[in-house]
Order: sequence, then C-alpha cells, then structure tokens
Amino acid sequence: MQPFTTLSGIAVPLLQDDINTDQITPINRNMNPDWAALLFVHARKLPDGEDDPDFALNKPQFCQPGILVTGRNFGCGSSREGAVWAMLATGIRCIVARSFADIYRENCLQNGLLPVELKPADADAFETRVLAADGAAPFTVDLQTQRISGPGGPDLTFDMPAADRMRLLEGLDDIGLTLKHAPEIAAWEKRVAGEQPWLQTASDSRR
Repeated sequence: MQPFTTLSGIAVPLLQDDINTDQITPINRNMNPDWAALLFVHARKLPDGEDDPDFALNKPQFCQPGILVTGRNFGCGSSREGAVWAMLATGIRCIVARSFADIYRENCLQNGLLPVELKPADADAFETRVLAADGAAPFTVDLQTQRISGPGGPDLTFDMPAADRMRLLEGLDDIGLTLKHAPEIAAWEKRVAGEQPWLQTASDSRR
C-alpha cells in the first residue's frame, strides 16, 4: 500500500449527501475492469449516452482531480471495495466529507486513501473555498500535521485517530500491521514449541 504523507491536488466539489457505493461504482462482472472508467459512470452520462457537461468530474478544470469534497454519509450502501479502487485509479487520494459510512471509511484506510471529516463550521468554510477556487489552484492535505491549506483562507485542522494516521503514514494494511509484530510472533511460536511440543506434531483434523 502506498504511504500517504502529503497531497497537493485539485479539489472537486460533489456536494451531495448519502452518495452510495453503487453510484460510485456500479456492479461490474468484468474480471479486469477499468476502475477509472467506472467511477460515477452513470452520473457522468446523459440519457442519450453523451457526457453530462454539468457533472463535476466531466468539467475540464477537474479532469485531473486529487481531492474529492462531498457531503454526509459518503460511501453508504454495500461493502464494495471497488468504490475505493475507482477513486485511486482516477487520481483521488483524499476525500473530504462531512461524514463517512463506516465500512467505506475502513476500505479507504485499507487502500491508502485518506478519509477526512471536518467539523461543520470548517466544512462550510472549506466547501465555499473549493467552489470559489473552481479548480484554478490546488489545495494541500498534510497528514503529518493534520492540516489542509490552499486558496481563500487559513489552514484548517482535522482529527484522525492515532492508529489510523500511523497506518496511512507507513502504508500498512491489516497484513502489514500484523507483520510489524513478526519478531514477537516468531518468539511466541518458539516458546510454545518448547513448552508444548506435542502441539507441533498434532494432525490437522480439517484434512
């Protein structure tokens, strides 16, 4: 997993509440899907199949996004991890929302995408600044200092649990977190092998 330290990028406003995972990436049976093409694929299109020029990610100034700015309960619905992969495939490595669905937030942490929740007053101010910038200048998200800087106002701070912050800074998924304790695991296995040697030769009843 790619570590997250700082990100400078264009912030795209998609200021809606309750955006679900099926809206983010509809079900796709392709074994090797184009995740970038799937991101908001239905919302991007008009009924005649043409691109909707009013959809944020179709606008020229947002063609290379780095940050998605959105509303409450983002990522609700299913546990579809592809709804995070599609963000990363498009270049979005940070989502600033008023709140996240729990499973979606966890999927973000597992894949190196930073989920930022702002306090209501800060969210109001940040959304106003993002709309005013309209893709003309980047914002910077710094996980080490837990600050967002950019055009139109002072730096904003955000909270992040220490364990979540550590795993993103170090680029660790659940397996990586476990491997941080590899010496302790090896020492435990060695001790148990000496204290309970009969366990080492026991047959596996599942076979």
